[in-house]
Amino acid sequence: MIAVAASPEDVSVPAPGFASGDDRSFFGHPRGLAYLAFTEAWERFSFYGMTALLLLYMIQRLLTPEVMGGVLGLGVFRSALEGITGPLSDRAFASQVYGLYTGLVYFTPMFGGLLADRLLGQRNTVMLGAGLMAAGHILMAFDAGFLIALSLLILGSGCLKGNISTQVGHLYLPGDESRRTRAFAIFSAAINVGAFAGPLICAIVAQAWGWHAGFGLAGGFMLVALAIYVKGWPHLPPDVKRIGGGPKPAPMTVRDWQVVAMLGAISAIQVPVVIAYYQQTNVGLLFIEESVTRTLWEWTVPTPAFVALDGLFCFALVPLLIMGWRWQERRGREPGEQDKIEIGYLLTVLANLLMLLPAGWIDADPSVKVSMVWPFLLSLLNAIGFLYYWPTLLALFSRAAPRGINATMMGILFFSSFAGNVLKGTVGGYWGMMSRVDFYLLHAGFAAAALIAMLLIARPATRLLAPRTTAP
Repeated sequence: MIAVAASPEDVSVPAPGFASGDDRSFFGHPRGLAYLAFTEAWERFSFYGMTALLLLYMIQRLLTPEVMGGVLGLGVFRSALEGITGPLSDRAFASQVYGLYTGLVYFTPMFGGLLADRLLGQRNTVMLGAGLMAAGHILMAFDAGFLIALSLLILGSGCLKGNISTQVGHLYLPGDESRRTRAFAIFSAAINVGAFAGPLICAIVAQAWGWHAGFGLAGGFMLVALAIYVKGWPHLPPDVKRIGGGPKPAPMTVRDWQVVAMLGAISAIQVPVVIAYYQQTNVGLLFIEESVTRTLWEWTVPTPAFVALDGLFCFALVPLLIMGWRWQERRGREPGEQDKIEIGYLLTVLANLLMLLPAGWIDADPSVKVSMVWPFLLSLLNAIGFLYYWPTLLALFSRAAPRGINATMMGILFFSSFAGNVLKGTVGGYWGMMSRVDFYLLHAGFAAAALIAMLLIARPATRLLAPRTTAP
């Protein structure tokens, strides 16, 4: 199995920048975890609330003739993008923009990590990111500022996302592997409270009062996230950064570089899974809009509200998953980190294979409307898979990466989400150009390729990333 620790220091010795291991005031975890988790919950509320509206907003409003001429820079941006991709329909252009945006918010954390590691520290960088994101969400309430708003959100997410995850890892002493991994599961559960509530509430608000009201609500909750983070400041772990004029960190060893290379490979393997998983929030919404019966007790469920299913499952299933892992641990049968990642990838394969059934019916008769059960089951399997692999990957990177570039390496992990989301937008452009069955079969193949790659590197990864109990 891949273990979730591999710092070069003796794991029994507390390291600078790590919080006290005696703090167990939040369900057996440090109090700082509560503040970090709730900050991220409301930040994710705003992010997922906004992105749930984004694709349909562009197609149904922003790209209409009466609106798009007033959007600053949109014509120039579209011309530049089509210079790379060729001519795009409004639907394909919207998919490309969606993919670029959701990809770039996972690209910039690498630079946010460098900023924190080398200059500002994690706490100040998170504050900067939260402020930029709040401004971006609020600006989304105005059509004209659309591209400026997306730029602020991308930059803000880069400052916030990787660094807040790094702080979760720094709440625990080296060697406290079990609590750290479960802390990331709790952290992911909090994220998914926001991921559930954001799309649902913002979609209902947008349906009742318009797109801009939904975007404005997302901005309001980003300010709530910032307030929670400020409140929890005394309970956050000390910054780990390189200070000019201070002592230089120990030089990277050969083994450190080997660890970096292996973590980079694991991040790259994650890319096709990101495409397969996140397509449900892109073209998956077009599938629902076109081919799913959305009537529930005489109420038409807004299409963006289906994005909330993923957050609901990722939140609701965490306690059951943790109890199951603890039960298995007591019997010596808990899956190792390698096993958890592989199980998660397998479930992503199965989720997309499941969709071959309704896809086949629609291919045979495009007028067919299928039950809401299908997107429900797709989200359920995808969410269980996500809970197996993503918290495990976060814990792995936070502990195995060399300490001097810890936040930077967390950004490298998020880089896989950047690449996958950008490619997701490109692949989503093929919706309507290939059969529904082939589309979902392609995404099952993406996840299967990642699963095979993880199986192939299992043995060298186990040797390299296993916990070290003595100093080298």
